[in-house]
Amino acid sequence: MKRLLLALVGSTLVALPAFAALGVGDKAPMFEARASLAGKAFNFSLEKALKKGPVVVYFYPSAYTQGCDIEAHTFSEMMGKFKAAGATVIGVSLDSIERLNDFSADPKYCAGKLPVASDSNGAIAKSYAITVHAGRAGLKDVRGVEIGHGFADRTTFVVKPDDTIAAAFAGIAPSEHVHKALAAVQALQHGG
Repeated sequence: MKRLLLALVGSTLVALPAFAALGVGDKAPMFEARASLAGKAFNFSLEKALKKGPVVVYFYPSAYTQGCDIEAHTFSEMMGKFKAAGATVIGVSLDSIERLNDFSADPKYCAGKLPVASDSNGAIAKSYAITVHAGRAGLKDVRGVEIGHGFADRTTFVVKPDDTIAAAFAGIAPSEHVHKALAAVQALQHGG
């Protein structure tokens, strides 16, 4: 029994860093950022987006990396369902706007349906209490292009129009972020 308890406590401690410091009921930090949709840069404002309904703010390590590619593609395939639930979705990474212009237009990933924002200095991620890791020289993406920036931990927030966080999750498979975010915005749509 003692071993089981120690194992349970140990596994809990190992899992803790995967969860966002901001949680349900916390105020979401407002931000503005350069973003891209279908290869075209624009200015994104969380405050303005929240006037239309809930916003899914999802942080991901880098465009053109395996898990992030799966997540972006899954979000793009399900954008109609998010829109039907009255939600906006914005992906945020430390990628440059130039990388995001390519990624947002790429039919294999964002497919011109999913906007992605540049947090090149990691300030937005840090405001959400997400760990930002330093990049490593020589690290290349799936295209063979050097990434050249740091990485934020994969974390998703569903923000209600009153600026409070309705859902927050990390430490799950990239596609699960999409499914859980959709379930959260659909619950909000139905008064949940």
